[in-house]
Amino acid sequence: MKHKFLRLSAMVLSAALFSAGASAQITLVKEGKSTARIVLADRDSVNRTAATLLQDFVQRISGASLPIVTDTKEKPGDILIGKGNTDGLTEDGFRLSTEQGKLRISSGGDKGVIYGVVTLLEDYMGVEYLTANTYTLQKRSTVEIPDIERAENPTFRYRQTQSYAIQEDPVYKLWFRLEEPKEVFAGNLWVHTFDKILPSAEFGASHPEYYSYINGERRPGAASQWCLTNPELFEIVAHRVDSIFKANPGMNMISISQNDGNFTNCTCPSCKALDEEEGGTPSGSLIHFLNKLAARFPDKEFSTLAYLYTMHPPKKVKPLPNVNIMLCDIDCRREVPLTDNASGQDFMRAMEGWSKISNNIFVWDYGINFDCYLSPFPNFPILQKNMQLFKEHNVTMHFSQIAGSKCGTFTEMRAYIVSKLMWNIHQDVDSLMQHFLNAYYGAAAPYLYQYEKLLEGALLGSGRDLWIFDSPVSHKDGMLNAHLLKRYNELFDQAEAAVADQPELLDRVRIERLTLQYCELETARAEGGHDVDEIKQKLALFRERAAHYQLPTLNERMNSPLDYCDLYAKRFLPKAEKNLAKNATITWIEAPSDKYLAHAAETLTDELYGGTSFVESWIGWEGKNGAFILDLGSEQPIHAIESDFLHQLGQWVFLPKKVSYSTSADGKEYRPFGTTDIAEDQSVEVKFFQARSEAPSPTTARYIKVEIEGVNTCPSWHCGVGHKAWFFMDEIRVN
Repeated sequence: MKHKFLRLSAMVLSAALFSAGASAQITLVKEGKSTARIVLADRDSVNRTAATLLQDFVQRISGASLPIVTDTKEKPGDILIGKGNTDGLTEDGFRLSTEQGKLRISSGGDKGVIYGVVTLLEDYMGVEYLTANTYTLQKRSTVEIPDIERAENPTFRYRQTQSYAIQEDPVYKLWFRLEEPKEVFAGNLWVHTFDKILPSAEFGASHPEYYSYINGERRPGAASQWCLTNPELFEIVAHRVDSIFKANPGMNMISISQNDGNFTNCTCPSCKALDEEEGGTPSGSLIHFLNKLAARFPDKEFSTLAYLYTMHPPKKVKPLPNVNIMLCDIDCRREVPLTDNASGQDFMRAMEGWSKISNNIFVWDYGINFDCYLSPFPNFPILQKNMQLFKEHNVTMHFSQIAGSKCGTFTEMRAYIVSKLMWNIHQDVDSLMQHFLNAYYGAAAPYLYQYEKLLEGALLGSGRDLWIFDSPVSHKDGMLNAHLLKRYNELFDQAEAAVADQPELLDRVRIERLTLQYCELETARAEGGHDVDEIKQKLALFRERAAHYQLPTLNERMNSPLDYCDLYAKRFLPKAEKNLAKNATITWIEAPSDKYLAHAAETLTDELYGGTSFVESWIGWEGKNGAFILDLGSEQPIHAIESDFLHQLGQWVFLPKKVSYSTSADGKEYRPFGTTDIAEDQSVEVKFFQARSEAPSPTTARYIKVEIEGVNTCPSWHCGVGHKAWFFMDEIRVN
């Protein structure tokens, strides 16, 4: 494994840790030769991993390799792994204790000894891990540790992030005390498991009664939920759960949880009656079902989602102790703590309700913009406050979904801070931030710190929400306005200049600057009126650096940055050909949904094209077809008509089935001009589709009728099965 060593002035550690002195209790290495042993209580995998980690880093520091032995006869200088006092230690907790020239590392269970070794290396030998394969240490020929008496238990018994670094570097996961679902959940079954356990492909056709009754009919499918009051279904599920546990010996936890999607629960008379009895929440039938499983398998633990339509707890039934509630705050805004805005307060009511009936709660928190990884997400001030709220409400397990992409907005720092807080909720966030910035960016750190703090203040000052499905365009009059963008660029110029002679640090600054460059491109295309040559230069630079740094994706839909650059040049830069529909009058036949109607006509004819997020420059129709008349003001020769549509399945946005154009001179009699049939597309990427029709020779007309046939109802394979589907339309062009 290739590691990167940094020797930064900000990371110089106290000489007391490195030099021989009166306080040193145990000498591990003296003048390049090992003087201590690593002694295992037994050779189980956790003890061996802890010993190997310690041996590896001592060798990197000193060049000497400490022997690893199993020896019942202890000697001075020994580091005893898995031996010692365990009083008061919980799962993953550890104790470091020196006595009579020996160090004992004991554990409360699971990976406690590994985390004890990490603390020994970090706090007593000066090793600082930052991100995948990137750490700092000071080489020296003598390694000593002082007297230690220290015990720690984690804030949460399970800690998970989505950091890309976990996949690139196995040491990273150990160092930051993180876990993955496959280590805990039998068969790696965690979240959205209904269709994995009872596949609709196997049972849907023969047993539709096992699946949700939605809007008047059973709707079996991969995204449908279970009919939780069906006794036959319960027995099949129980049998399969038993088989899964038998196939995964030693694992005692599994997730039995709803498929992704909202309002897709079963509303058959039996399920509906039970939910009504439980206060009108679908979590009622869900917890009754989970309690039956938990009673059937009392030695196992069953996790289930409290997510979207099941977020609020039932009125009467209480989860059994071996039912784990995975509570998700997906709909909350992130500009302030959960206690301080309406969406957060609704979640707080749910968490308070669950905490009154359960001591076994897992919170899934969302800490990044999933539709736009390169959109600034200055939520650092709320991280600790929200985690403290979780801890106060019986939360014992925590997943902070962040940093899934190698390039985002302070991806590495976000993962660093969140991981530190999940272990110890009382650490100071600002100190952690400055410590990381200095270690990772060197002399550029003060400018990046100013940049982040400006973003945080500008967000609050703007009064805008911070959303996990946001667009930079949403903030073009707030934290991304022209004056602030100019100031941010000045700070990045200073940051680059500060590390210009250090290529590795300069690369890190430029990778972070991609966020700012992307935001400039996005706000420019939404505003119009910018210098086209300047925008082309910025686009070329973004393309060059995105390619050079191998920027993997723009969002969780896996849209390519280089495809974005191609699309920008084709779609967003001004077109030479005159658009006859610019600022034309629109008369609605089947109008868009009310929330889009006020500015719909202007949006369709302003020559500003919408981006990958439906929150700007798009108008939407929900569960219905669309139609309107475009009045060009006078008769014009028409050669081609085109209109744009958005494909974003994660937000229930489908391409329409068909788009038809017809023309008229008088607004009364219309002749067909062209029709585009659009095939169903189940891909997850965000896409744009242009419905274009051309005439072999120009047709003279003043009026154009546009008719759009939508999908209208989400199909069985989609997470909105049985509910209204959207289609979104943008610019219409007439050439």
